[in-house]
Amino acid sequence: MFDRPGPDARPLVAVAAISGVYDVLLGLALLFGQGLLASALGVPAPVPPIHADLNGLFLLAVGIGYLLPYRRPDACRGYLWVMGVFLKGVGALLFVADHVVRHSPPAYLAFAATDGLLALATLWALLRVRTGRSW
Repeated sequence: MFDRPGPDARPLVAVAAISGVYDVLLGLALLFGQGLLASALGVPAPVPPIHADLNGLFLLAVGIGYLLPYRRPDACRGYLWVMGVFLKGVGALLFVADHVVRHSPPAYLAFAATDGLLALATLWALLRVRTGRSW
């Protein structure tokens, strides 16, 4: 059904796999382990809990979406640009800004670091792996 990506696409496949697993696990933690996650971060549980549920669902959808560039990295580069570079990059900046402006817990900076590193890794992979397209 799908052509196997060539060896030159390995960086794109790797960032898609890592980002997908990261987002799915975080989404599941928000959906099914809100209390444990809040306790680990040293923050109160979200009120109302539906906010964490919706964020968990969003992360689950984003994570599952990474199957597209994982299977067909050349055809799904746009997903990596939007979800990998833009969403994770801006998300990292927002975590840092929230910490500075609103004094959110320092544990949130771990999300800034992981999102930021994944955004940079995705950007690197996208710039490293060129497509055969002329446009």
